[in-house]
Amino acid sequence: MVRLKEGEVRIPSGCAIAGILNQKGNCFSGDRIISCIAGMHQRSNGLGGGFAAYGIYPQYEREYALHLYYDHEKARSDSETLLNRNFKIYYAEPVPVRKHSRVGEAPLAWRYFADPREERLHEKGMGEEEFMVRTVMQINSGIAGAFVASSGHNMGVFKGVAYPEDLGAYFRLDEYRAYLWTAHGRFPTNTPGWWGGAHPFTLLDWSVVHNGEISSYGSNRRFLEMLGYCCSLQTDTEVIAYIFDFLMRQQRLSLDETVNIIAAPLWEDIDDPKLAWLRHRYSSLLLNGPFSIIIATGNGMVAVNDRIKLRPLVAARKDDFLYVSSEEAAIRGVEPILDKLWSPSGGEPVIGLIDNKVGLLEPKLTGVFIRSA
Repeated sequence: MVRLKEGEVRIPSGCAIAGILNQKGNCFSGDRIISCIAGMHQRSNGLGGGFAAYGIYPQYEREYALHLYYDHEKARSDSETLLNRNFKIYYAEPVPVRKHSRVGEAPLAWRYFADPREERLHEKGMGEEEFMVRTVMQINSGIAGAFVASSGHNMGVFKGVAYPEDLGAYFRLDEYRAYLWTAHGRFPTNTPGWWGGAHPFTLLDWSVVHNGEISSYGSNRRFLEMLGYCCSLQTDTEVIAYIFDFLMRQQRLSLDETVNIIAAPLWEDIDDPKLAWLRHRYSSLLLNGPFSIIIATGNGMVAVNDRIKLRPLVAARKDDFLYVSSEEAAIRGVEPILDKLWSPSGGEPVIGLIDNKVGLLEPKLTGVFIRSA
């Protein structure tokens, strides 16, 4: 029997994604999302996994929570020099981990709770969100051996090179409680398996997990780099986080408008002049290729796949919980009895929002709109 080695076989449908949201904003243990993603173990190969969690730092909910990974102490020293110059740091510590036999050599993981210094904002002439974005880009592209895993409010990303359930144990996620969790199990096909290339990818409060390929990565990247975004993490998924930041935070577009840009209808199906204008204006931000993605932020999540549905995506509801996943079995492994289960059409968003929580992720009342009763 001939056994193919890693790199000699291509599994284009690999990767697993999952998201669980309590729409009342009630926090629950990370055990649930770990069990959900572990139910799709066969869709990944141990070269990447990770989780995003929202609501885990209530004691520092007003400050930015930065998770940074370092290959060596010099990277930490250089990064902390930059952070101390630009931010008031209220607290810093290593991210707690527990030794795990199936998680290999890991970078140093630190977290910082901080706010930009007012004098630096005045000097740069920018708001704090844009200042934070520029700082993330500077660290990721300018400090050797360092990268920012997450940089939002009251949220954090925990990711690395291993199966996701093993990383969940390594980062002690059973000890955290969040109202929104997303997860990813990776089967890299075109890009390297390394700690910085694991999902989720983030910027500010945005986080993205993705199954598929972004064949438009080159044009997406060129457009974003003209706007000051630096794509330095060697994975096509990185552009999705930046696209949402640009369209929704900077351009103030609605979620519906954003989804109709990244997963645009065929020209022959567009009869709305505004949609046609958006399709022209932001043509470089169309995501080509097969994909299913979950985008999360502080007030909810949206899941969507490409217009011809080349990657799987299912959704379900149970009481105040919204589930999205690559497979029905993963959801039923956590919640066997469901109120509703469906498979959204290609390009049709599944949207879950926290009740009465204001944020960027606000759609118009179209598409599949999920709110608790």
